[in-house]
Amino acid sequence: MEKVLAIEENGADFLMALGRAAGAEERDDGRVRWVIGNSPIDYHNCVVHADLTEEEADGEIEASLELMRSHHVPGSWHVGPSMRPPDLGERLIAQGFEYGGDDIGMAVDLLELPEQVPVPADFVVERVRDGAGLAAWVEALGSGFGAGPVEAEWAGEMYRRLGFEGPWRHYVGLLAGDPVATSTSFLGAGVVGIYFVCTVERARRRGIGAGITLAALQEARDLGWSVGVLGSSEMGYPVYRRLGFEEYCRIGLYEWRPG
Repeated sequence: MEKVLAIEENGADFLMALGRAAGAEERDDGRVRWVIGNSPIDYHNCVVHADLTEEEADGEIEASLELMRSHHVPGSWHVGPSMRPPDLGERLIAQGFEYGGDDIGMAVDLLELPEQVPVPADFVVERVRDGAGLAAWVEALGSGFGAGPVEAEWAGEMYRRLGFEGPWRHYVGLLAGDPVATSTSFLGAGVVGIYFVCTVERARRRGIGAGITLAALQEARDLGWSVGVLGSSEMGYPVYRRLGFEEYCRIGLYEWRPG
């Protein structure tokens, strides 16, 4: 159960930090955690924790909707196994949210990582340390992740504001000098979380996604961290299993869009 909570809490802290950097409206009172506003992406205008009674739940869902409407943004609830009441998903759908699938919560013991995975000979991973590196990270992310350039440029701006040290580390993968892959690590809740893993389409199925994920995890291990976590898509699941990750939970995504 400890790993499940670490997966949930690292993901929640990651999203709260990005929303805070964006200047979103924040709530964090033990009962509900959210950051809503100032992102064009529903995933990032989000409720990431709720510990509510059955009597409270519908009112808090409506409060989140009112905030999304007032900011004119799409939004989401990320419903993990610790959230209450247990029928939150049904209540969200009843109020106009749509179920958007699951993030698959996974964890790995960093001391059991493979030392290397097969990658092309001309593939290297570099840590982002300045604006030029961040621009390469944004370019690669925008070519193959999520909402494309809109999400990549928004995330890049948040990371420019947050800086390249502290709990954040960003990596860009270069194939013959061309940026083709990304990953980000976030150190929090006692674990290292891996986010924004992306390989551009022309470079896929060559081990590059595994390689850039492994590089981020190995650096965290070398810093003394012992557990890595992430939320996987169905497409990424086999890649992470080969690195030693195991599934611990599912986090349901419930999405709402204006109009």
